[in-house]
Amino acid sequence: MTHRPLIRRSIAGIAIGMTAACGGSGDSSNTGADGGTLIAVVPAEPQTLLPPLVTVTHDAAIVSTIFDKLADIGPAFETYGDGGFRPRLAKTWQWAPDSMSIAFAIDSSARWHDGPPVTAADVQYTFRVYTSDSVGSEFRSLVSNIDSVSTVGTHTAVFWFKRRTPQQFYDATYHMHVLPSHLLDTIPMSGLAASSFARSPVGSGRFRFMRWDPAQRVEVIADTTHPQGRPHLDRVIWSIAPDFGAATVKLFAGEADFFESIRPENLAQVARTPALRLADNRALQYSFLGFNMRNPAAPNTPHPIFGDPVVRRALSMAVDRERIVRNVYDSLGMVALAPAPRALIPDTTAFKGLPHDLARARAMLDSAGWRDTDNDGVRERNGVALAFDVLVPNSSAARQRLAILLQEQLKAVGAKVTPQILEINTLVSRIDSKKFDSYMGGWASSPGLVGMPQTWSSKGAANSIGYRNTAFDAAVDSALTTFDRTTSHRLWARAFQLIIDDAPAIWLAEQTAPVAIHRRFIIPPLRPDGWYSDLAEWRVDPAQRIDRDRIGLGGASR
Repeated sequence: MTHRPLIRRSIAGIAIGMTAACGGSGDSSNTGADGGTLIAVVPAEPQTLLPPLVTVTHDAAIVSTIFDKLADIGPAFETYGDGGFRPRLAKTWQWAPDSMSIAFAIDSSARWHDGPPVTAADVQYTFRVYTSDSVGSEFRSLVSNIDSVSTVGTHTAVFWFKRRTPQQFYDATYHMHVLPSHLLDTIPMSGLAASSFARSPVGSGRFRFMRWDPAQRVEVIADTTHPQGRPHLDRVIWSIAPDFGAATVKLFAGEADFFESIRPENLAQVARTPALRLADNRALQYSFLGFNMRNPAAPNTPHPIFGDPVVRRALSMAVDRERIVRNVYDSLGMVALAPAPRALIPDTTAFKGLPHDLARARAMLDSAGWRDTDNDGVRERNGVALAFDVLVPNSSAARQRLAILLQEQLKAVGAKVTPQILEINTLVSRIDSKKFDSYMGGWASSPGLVGMPQTWSSKGAANSIGYRNTAFDAAVDSALTTFDRTTSHRLWARAFQLIIDDAPAIWLAEQTAPVAIHRRFIIPPLRPDGWYSDLAEWRVDPAQRIDRDRIGLGGASR
């Protein structure tokens, strides 16, 4: 699997003083070729459409069409400074002389889908929601360097920062979708998750929310008067399937046009289906087996198995990851090196992973006091068996296979592993409540590794396994805040070596996951941070447009 490396500018090119960005709005011309519907099948019901609480890819795809950001990252995915960022809700921006604040000028033509203009007060309110303890957004740690947001008049929002870092502009724009304060500010923060807005949102993006029929579909339609231009598609429908198998059935039966999660064994069937083709999707994702550091029965105490780093390292070394990845992904995957995809790691040779060494793994478990005293094939220590469950989402066939192979390989060192395949919302609930031993996880990484504090640092909102290492925290923090690239690379190498040696998880795989799409769609290259990022630019080839009743569309032009 190959990755498109990020293009990085030299530090001398960062705009630190007073600068302004400007750019025109999108092409709003209508050539007469616009129209049609895209049906994307997803293997699970959305959890929410409230942006601060969105944690899964399927929900993020829907939210990104309805809501907008102040600015969008450029194709180089550069997180230093503001170079390459494209105006969205903000037409221009200006840095303070000391670089401790940025003033964003909101486009006066930007409107909420119910009519009122987007204002600086909306931006200020949005920051309050994303950082509210009552809301509990997992994005809080990603915007923690923003001290506050103030307003100057109706259309200027000023971001004030706690300290000067290379990622200040990125922090202010990448993570937060702007929310309509006129609809939400009367709702208590603690009530936003359960509000009707979370299921029937109003945004300012290039698509408008239309409907959410539980267990059936979510539909958005084109905002034909959007200042950045109407989307080329008339509508996008996310057709909800109960699981992966049902989703693939819909795709190959012609009931859907797009499916993100194609399995390797489905590739041949796509090739045999004349209406479908594969599109390259080199997502910034990796998968892992995460160990719960805390005892599910007594959260204030270490986990009886995974509280010991020697045991975690032994289990990691017992796994032949090359064999597992080849078995599950064939040529579409490669062994993960660390908690980040290769494309984002500054120097992949600057740290070393734990080797596969079965004999050494057994010796380490012996030395830690785990022995099979009753010859039943399972080690125990002080009356506790080396046995644990692995939570696995039913929406991911790959993770299910990974879990089965891990079960087989860890049996060889006397560990009893029990996979529990759960519906995704049930699985998330178990993880959030810490009621698990381990789980098959996967993260979509943020450009510039800026999401590392969120997912793996001691106070990270998405650090669901409870990993704690102050030296790792310090290395990550310093790597993200230094303006010297060489120093940053050295610090990242130290951080990765620390977490690899601690083994809070087994880093399993990076996957090049092509998507399946109907041949009549003309699409730009898929962005690695989300295939849906440029969905407004997708269009139907006029020569292949068809009319068909699909999922209650009543013969709408497709």
